[in-house]
Amino acid sequence: MWKPPERIRWHSSLGTIPDVKEIESSVLFSPIEFGRLKLRNRTWVPAMVPWRATEDGQVTDEVLEWYGRFAKGKPAAIVIEATGIRDISSGPLLRIGHDRYIPGIQKLVERIRDESGGQTRVLIQLIDFLAIRRRPQREKFLNHHLVITSRIRDRLNLPLAEEKEIRIKLLNLKDKDLEQILDIRDWESLCKGYRERVTDMHLPNIKQLPEVLPGLFANAALRSQKAGLDGIELHYAHAYTMASFLSATNIRNDSYGGSRENRIKLPLEVFHSVRDIVSEDFIIGARFLAEECINNGSSISDVCFFASEFARAGMDYLSLSRGGKFDDAKQPRVGEAAYPYTGPSGYECMPQNISDKNGPFGRNFSASKEIRNHVRQSGCKTPVVVAGGIHNFQIAEHVLKEDIADIVASARQSLADPDWFLKLESGYGRDIRLCQYSNYCEGLDRTHKQVTCQFWDRLNLDQSKGHLSKDGKRRLVAPDWDKIPLKS
Repeated sequence: MWKPPERIRWHSSLGTIPDVKEIESSVLFSPIEFGRLKLRNRTWVPAMVPWRATEDGQVTDEVLEWYGRFAKGKPAAIVIEATGIRDISSGPLLRIGHDRYIPGIQKLVERIRDESGGQTRVLIQLIDFLAIRRRPQREKFLNHHLVITSRIRDRLNLPLAEEKEIRIKLLNLKDKDLEQILDIRDWESLCKGYRERVTDMHLPNIKQLPEVLPGLFANAALRSQKAGLDGIELHYAHAYTMASFLSATNIRNDSYGGSRENRIKLPLEVFHSVRDIVSEDFIIGARFLAEECINNGSSISDVCFFASEFARAGMDYLSLSRGGKFDDAKQPRVGEAAYPYTGPSGYECMPQNISDKNGPFGRNFSASKEIRNHVRQSGCKTPVVVAGGIHNFQIAEHVLKEDIADIVASARQSLADPDWFLKLESGYGRDIRLCQYSNYCEGLDRTHKQVTCQFWDRLNLDQSKGHLSKDGKRRLVAPDWDKIPLKS
């Protein structure tokens, strides 16, 4: 992962431990109700991909244990990981692109409700993503994958040469010379691996996305409802299809690209398709980027516009993330695919304890406050969820009291201690296991390994009641909390 040049070390802190009176009067542990969204408090575990599904996207015992462990901490809401809406191969990531996935998701929902005593609302994040391939070997790409075009022939000044001769010529060129011969996209495919974009209008499947996606999302949402979920979260963030439509880099030459009014058109059509097919009480929210953090990306003014339009359309909540784009991702090794969290925008999404003067805690707060204020000024009271280094009571209360957001989401701190919200609420704040933001977990995610936390994955392996990692060296869920809460 890219790291800022300043290299300042930051430390997480328990802060001041609140007493019972402070907890009872806190905003964090007060209920929130907005239309369909009704939560007992403002604690939220956002979507995290743990790499525990089967290769064909089915729920496993490891998936049940992962979410069951978070549910024991009784957050007000858990969002199940990014789950694919298409019935296509995507590795050990959950899928919901066919009815055969409903029983597994239903079992997962039941596990979360059982472990939380019915105190946790359960949502699922629905995602679409475009094709991406591993970085190829140079010789293999030039000999087999590269299409020899007339432009390449002209640049080599070999208009009539046999294709074999052209490929031999290309193989013998130095990289700096080869870059001048290949088109920009071919050069990128060689150096980083082929990747589809929403602007690839010459590809029929890309051109037809606006016709196809509303139905795919709607059908996935209906399956989610049949599986017993309380609602869905539309994944409009980071490097994936819907975020790419919202991005200022979307220069499609149809009515879905260019102006921000055009760029939001498909995300709104997807939302309305989902809203029309599910029941009236089914929750629908969206996760999108407060800031893209890339050159030529959407402005904060664009995002304020998007947020207000989503709110006016009737979304039940707006969840804000930041960065995590392919645009500035580092070059992968040969045989590996590009990972959107390795560049500067990826750092903004998952900053670590070696940081710059802004630190890893609250980098999304300023933009979130501006977006929330704009939504309120537009006449909407839609709740805003924000994440980003929230790991103690003071930070959470600051977010809520200063109108930065209405709900506090915590990913890495919840991974480090799935009980941290419950410990605070129960008067055991001093027992919280703090995330150190070393990004050990991110390193596992980047290499598609089962995600765990370094502060508990080697503890009492012989006493682990759940499964171990594939190499048998790590436990896959945190040890149970051994104290009885003063209240639940």
